[in-house]
Amino acid sequence: MQGLQVVLGATGGAGSAVVTELVARHAHVRAVSRSTRGAAVPGVERVQADVTDRSNLRDACRGAAVVYHCVNVPYQLWAVRLRPIAEAVVAASSEAGARLVVMDNLYMYGRVSGPMTETSPRNAQGRKGRLRVDLEQLFLDAHRSGRVRVTIGRASDFYGTQAANAAPMFLVVTPALRGRTASWLGSLDSPHTLSYLPDVARGLVTLADRDEALGEIWHLPAAEPLPGRQFIELVFRQLGKRPRMRLISRMMMRLAGAFSPLIRESLEVLYQFEDPFIMDASKFTRAFGSQVTSHAEAIPRCVDELRGVRP
Repeated sequence: MQGLQVVLGATGGAGSAVVTELVARHAHVRAVSRSTRGAAVPGVERVQADVTDRSNLRDACRGAAVVYHCVNVPYQLWAVRLRPIAEAVVAASSEAGARLVVMDNLYMYGRVSGPMTETSPRNAQGRKGRLRVDLEQLFLDAHRSGRVRVTIGRASDFYGTQAANAAPMFLVVTPALRGRTASWLGSLDSPHTLSYLPDVARGLVTLADRDEALGEIWHLPAAEPLPGRQFIELVFRQLGKRPRMRLISRMMMRLAGAFSPLIRESLEVLYQFEDPFIMDASKFTRAFGSQVTSHAEAIPRCVDELRGVRP
């Protein structure tokens, strides 16, 4: 990787995975986050910055060849924070003359009747989905106007050691490690694409390194979709334990949402777990090839890393 690689949101799931991938490629990395937590890593310059402060962000991106936008905020803050952050990231990347790689999700497609592709209709189900449509337009408009060179990578729900706040982790992996019952949302038997964070990071860095990725949306390759039941079984198998699982229904979430803003906001995207939710990444694979970790390999690796078992 040539030039300075600036990772925004570097202590979050996607951001920390991108930092790890860039270090493995011997890149010059600036890891930007609200805090400077994390061990010192050779080749990584850690910078504390508030991405909502344009001056702060401009300084953090100065000299960048590539800016990775991996910033996220809690669901209940999306409506007020995400667009101003996106506008500030575009401005800072433009001023630095850097290409901008955006980490995105699949909310803009809404309920689907088959695998999602980059050209699937934008049938957002609620405010968060409509916001993702709006942000997609903001980034692509910035590219088309010549303001900044942009590419967008999309993934499904994360799992991996760096994704503690992702649903598969806090619903399944963390409880299983603590000897508790795992939970799943919507349906235990509907196939669901799950994105292993090292694969996500590898895909984003590939997009940053390829000129033909610019101005385009790309679904990042992931292993085959699997039902929640199977994900849970693989986690417990690695622990040598009998699977223990429960289903969290829409009604249960409605009741819990009366007391939790996060659960209340999550109801809007529960459809993703009630019906098959499958991402098609064949566009990426045709253009750049694919190096994907199977769930049979990724889940044991994730579980063992979290419990400190050496390979």
